Amino acid sequence: MAKVKPSVVAISTEVIGYDILNRPYTQEGAGSGWIIDGSGIIVTNNHVVEGAENITVTLNDGRTFPAEARYSDPLSDLAIVTIDARNLPVIIIGDSSQLRVGDWVVAIGNALGLGISAKEGIVSRVGVSVSVSGQTLGNLIETSAAINPGNSGGPLVTMQGEVIGITSVKIATVEVEGIGYAISTETAMPIIEELIRMGYVIRPWLGIVLRSVDEFVIQQYELSVEEGAFITEVSPGSPADEAGIEAGDVIVSLGGQEITNAQDLVEAIHSSKIGQRVEITIWRGDAKITTYAVLTERPPP
Repeated sequence: MAKVKPSVVAISTEVIGYDILNRPYTQEGAGSGWIIDGSGIIVTNNHVVEGAENITVTLNDGRTFPAEARYSDPLSDLAIVTIDARNLPVIIIGDSSQLRVGDWVVAIGNALGLGISAKEGIVSRVGVSVSVSGQTLGNLIETSAAINPGNSGGPLVTMQGEVIGITSVKIATVEVEGIGYAISTETAMPIIEELIRMGYVIRPWLGIVLRSVDEFVIQQYELSVEEGAFITEVSPGSPADEAGIEAGDVIVSLGGQEITNAQDLVEAIHSSKIGQRVEITIWRGDAKITTYAVLTERPPP
């Protein structure tokens, strides 16, 4: 791992929080990242830097730089931060699609905020989906490599020193021994390249604000369905608007995919293509309606 460690960085953050009396206080956090471009471009997780007032990057050689969170994509939990440095050692990108269960891997990162360390393990599963904070991360690599707070954003690398994943999630309960997950480079690299090139990720867009149908929504709006994606807002001139979708509607199917909650709809839209005409089934009061929308490119943030 000698050739990988110089490309891995420790990330420290400061987030302003408020106590029960609404008094501000500073909360410190730790994470990891890796250098994708020698001009100071670093990849990490969005949740590592989200909401941070101050970000500091420490290189393997001990140098410390203030960092700026340039671009982020919460849906994939990826972010790009930059520092004012040049000629930095760049990590080698591997092909995660070639991974097999049982392959040895190493998680490298700023575990517990104590500096860069490495933990070995094997690939336990590939192509895994995990629900985190109300959204689903897909095509993850499950590993037995020890992953601790501070590892987030660091690379999961092969024995050849090639990064094939970005450490993102750990499941730890009394019944379950720690299971770690990494976003595969197969999934991450197109998003990372778009963030660097465009500053945001181009995705299909329907133009709605939504929430999952639950008991509260059912009672408040007297819905006639028990599951689906409840529309709270429709953007004027959007594909949804042109398709006749209104606030208060409940989408239960899109493009032939059953929709039971908000996350289902988000995934169905993102798995579609820009310019694609999709059939949408909605409930409006007691009436079941079928309409069609042509998905467009999501407007820049």
